[in-house]
Amino acid sequence: MAMSGSQEANEYSSHYSYALRYQWLTRFYDPLVRWTCRETTFKNTLIAQARVQPGMRVLDVGCGTGTLAVMVKKAHPAVDVTALDGSAEILDLARTKAHSAGADISFAHGFSYDMPLGVSEFDMVFTSFFFHHLKRQAKLRTLQEIHRVLKPSGTLHIADWGRQPNLFLRGAFLVVQLLDGFETTTDNIRGLLPDFMRQAGFVHVDETSHVYTALGSVSLYHAAKG
Repeated sequence: MAMSGSQEANEYSSHYSYALRYQWLTRFYDPLVRWTCRETTFKNTLIAQARVQPGMRVLDVGCGTGTLAVMVKKAHPAVDVTALDGSAEILDLARTKAHSAGADISFAHGFSYDMPLGVSEFDMVFTSFFFHHLKRQAKLRTLQEIHRVLKPSGTLHIADWGRQPNLFLRGAFLVVQLLDGFETTTDNIRGLLPDFMRQAGFVHVDETSHVYTALGSVSLYHAAKG
C-alpha cells in the first residue's frame, strides 16, 4: 500500500541528517566550512548569479545555521528572506546569527520535502550544501516542493558538491563521503542533480560555475520554473 504524503514525510523525518552527521558536531560546522570550502567565495558567487531585485521574496531551503540567508539579506536589504530547516535546534542558532548580524529574516521549521509553505510564494529559492545530505527520493521530493513554492517566473540557485573534474579532487572528496555517507553523496558526484531538477519540472538548467576547495569541487547551478 502506498504511503500518504504525511506518512512519507514522517518516514523521511526519521532520517534527518545534521550537517556533520552528528548533532554534537554542529558547533564545528561553520568554522570547518569557512576554512576548508571557500564558503564566502562560493556563496557570494551564488548570490551574484541570482540577480536579486528589491521587493523579491527569497527562500533558503535547508538553511542550517543561517549563513547564506544572512548573506543574502545583507547584500539585498530590500528583499524578504525566509529560511527553512528541519531542526528546531539549528534554527535557534540561525536566529542568533541573524540577530547578531542585524538581519531581519523569517524562519520556518519544516522538512524540505514537505514544506509548510504555500504555492507560488517565492521569487527565488537558494540552497547551499544541502542536497548531498538527502537520499535520492528525498532529493526528488525536495525539488518538487521547491517547484511548488516558486512563482511561475521563479528561479532556483544551488551550491553543492558536483561531479569532480579530476582524480585529485575526487580523492579529496572521499573525506566528505566518509563523513556524510556514500548513499547521499554519490548522486551528486555522478552529476545527477541537473537531471533531478528537470524531472521536477525545471527548465533552463545550467551548471554555471565551479569553485575548487580542499575537499573537492563545488558546483553552482541555476534553473527556472517550467
